[in-house]
Amino acid sequence: MPFEITNFSIAPYHQNTYVRPLQLKYCQNGGERTWEAVESHDSVSVLLYHSEKQAFLLVRQFRPPVYMNNTKYTCTHELCAGIVDKKSSLKQIAKEEIDEECGYDVPLSAIKKVSSFFTNVGITGSKQSVYFAIINESMKIHAGGGVRSEQIMLEYIPITAAKDFLYNEDLAKTPALMFAFYWFFEQYGDAGQKLSIED
Repeated sequence: MPFEITNFSIAPYHQNTYVRPLQLKYCQNGGERTWEAVESHDSVSVLLYHSEKQAFLLVRQFRPPVYMNNTKYTCTHELCAGIVDKKSSLKQIAKEEIDEECGYDVPLSAIKKVSSFFTNVGITGSKQSVYFAIINESMKIHAGGGVRSEQIMLEYIPITAAKDFLYNEDLAKTPALMFAFYWFFEQYGDAGQKLSIED
């Protein structure tokens, strides 16, 4: 159990920083309807493959909403990711997140777009763009862990254990992570284990 959680409570909150509750009103096929929604930022995420370790680099962190619904999960396994809250290109934001969370300096040219999709379509409808990059220890510039009080932990998942990891329901994972793993294996198959930064 990587995080010790105590004094957890739930209360209404109205001084929102990153999300904004809204009521949507509209007509659909001539009938008036309403919908409760939350306005939030779009995001980027990055699947990182470490060629020397032959492993995926993931982040683990405490997610209060997950814990609120199931106290079994004191951390979630996720791709390196961040919100789009600045006027930079999505690839530049992805590069900065790799640096802040994981401690690797990856050239923009080495970050490749995979795809994008909408998340929480019944609540936020925000868009996440997924990228892929190959890393090695020559790119390592610091220990990672996020900025300020993020308390992000890093974990390497060997490529040989990745499929078992995907189906392990004792570990909380995000849809983006699962999608990215499936994309990797469809794209590279067993040959993915031998990828290097030159590829």
